[in-house]
Amino acid sequence: MSDAAAPDGGRETGGRANIGVVGLAVMGSNLARNLASRAGNTVAVWNRSPERTQLLVAEHPEAGFVAAESIDDFVASLARPRTAIIMVQAGAGTDAVIAQLAARFEPGDIIVDGGNANFVDTIRRERELRERGLDFVGAGISGGEEGALRGPSIMPGGSAEAYRTLGPILASIAAVAEGEPCVTHVGTDGAGHFVKMIHNGIEYADMQLIAESFDLLRRVGGHDVKAIADVFAAWNRGDLESYLIEITAEVLRQTDDRTGLPLVDVIVDEAGSKGTGVWTVQNAVGLGVPVSGIGEAVFARAVSSKSAQRAAVRRVVHSRPAVQQAPESFEDDVRAALYASKVVAYAQGFDAIVAGARQYGWDIDLGAVATIWRGGCIIRARFLNRIVEAYARNPDLETLLADDYFAEAVARGEDAWRRIVSTAALSGVPAPGFSSALAYYDALCSERLPAALIQGQRDFFGAHTYRRIDAEGVFHTLWSADRSEIATEPSSH
Repeated sequence: MSDAAAPDGGRETGGRANIGVVGLAVMGSNLARNLASRAGNTVAVWNRSPERTQLLVAEHPEAGFVAAESIDDFVASLARPRTAIIMVQAGAGTDAVIAQLAARFEPGDIIVDGGNANFVDTIRRERELRERGLDFVGAGISGGEEGALRGPSIMPGGSAEAYRTLGPILASIAAVAEGEPCVTHVGTDGAGHFVKMIHNGIEYADMQLIAESFDLLRRVGGHDVKAIADVFAAWNRGDLESYLIEITAEVLRQTDDRTGLPLVDVIVDEAGSKGTGVWTVQNAVGLGVPVSGIGEAVFARAVSSKSAQRAAVRRVVHSRPAVQQAPESFEDDVRAALYASKVVAYAQGFDAIVAGARQYGWDIDLGAVATIWRGGCIIRARFLNRIVEAYARNPDLETLLADDYFAEAVARGEDAWRRIVSTAALSGVPAPGFSSALAYYDALCSERLPAALIQGQRDFFGAHTYRRIDAEGVFHTLWSADRSEIATEPSSH
């Protein structure tokens, strides 16, 4: 860090704020308030619109903010080595603020991007700023508006040197789970934003599975919305305990003031997204990692938004399957299918982290990632403790589904899982999350898959070659000649 650091490890007194926040929309404002509420932090704040800065300072005089009217004032208010957290819209806006700060910062200063940036952009930005002697940290921050204020889960990347300065500050504002702050140095350059991306992908899958559970309980189980809220509240007291299960019960209990109907029944059934789920699927495909549960959740949102197509198909389809009669065990079956499918979603997410770490040269501690997801973040859940334990037993675990605890848990619910998927299909109720998770599980469990036929087809039309189970090497059949087999070099396609 800067040679001008104080002997006691503190900062120069050129400015009096030890941390600054740029961008004061709801997330940035709440994060600034969180920082200011922690002993030892003096927080400088700046926003492109001065009115927003003035409003924050006026509404929260207890925070003792150091308000800046201009970017120059902001930089001057920071003690060296300067540290600023950017909380602005990802993309061009982030690049613009980085450029403004980089032009004024000095070697050893730290710029932190706390938004949902694409990790590829973070890798680029970290490299460019490192060449100028500046530290750039891409930090994934999860927990929404409330988490930013009360304590989020934080996933910083960047250099180990930058984390020595930044780590204590982030630990002071992070959520705490079982006595541990929910923050860890994930890895270098873009590792933090990559792991945050995967977190959001798992979040997509988790939400889709919960929505499918609601739909099945209502359309097949015949429950009204209030009864389903009670079911989710009961599940939240068991092994499904999680933030998303908890808020699902709250959402389902909300009554619309205007109509007296359950709020969920007056909300348009089209789900949006902000890109991180899509990025997860795109990058997983590039890494060769099947994240079918996350993919189906992304596609389900896309289907929900195709209102014109949905209406067109409904106009021409005049009969639908009769809804199957729900057995007495239906609630328990849905619960078991939900748990098993959640395990698959998390397993696929952690597989993607492993592949990303291998591709980009990151040393990511999977157990540490599970540890910091136990509090503050959207996917916090009781069974993350079991994931921590799984990686403690075997840091090189091939997949969470191979861990004894999860293997036994999924096996216990397998019959119920199959009943739910078949009941959904026979009833005409879409359950892509449950179905794809089960198909993935069955694929892993199969001794032999039909991919052998696909390799034969590829060799037939493109000479893509294949390997044999009984001999070393790569082979090609002369399909257009005498169909004899020859040893050959592997295809590059």
